[in-house]
Amino acid sequence: MRAFLSKHTNVQIHYTPTYSSWLNQVENWFARIQRDVISRGIFTSVKDLDKKLMRYIREYNKDPKPIKWKYDNPQRRYHQFQ
Repeated sequence: MRAFLSKHTNVQIHYTPTYSSWLNQVENWFARIQRDVISRGIFTSVKDLDKKLMRYIREYNKDPKPIKWKYDNPQRRYHQFQ
């Protein structure tokens, strides 16, 4: 990892706690793909799945929007530690 980071000085690693996967934007993206494509789809082959996933990604990338995350229930923040 250090060799990679020394060669790619523009990359920053941000660690999140294991109990806060909802902070991980990659997990949000995969959840969106799961919800919008995989769960709703009927696929005749792996190639068909690949084609439909790539179509979704291309369409999404035409008008991408940042994920605007808001913590709307401060009471839940401390629930797991009590």
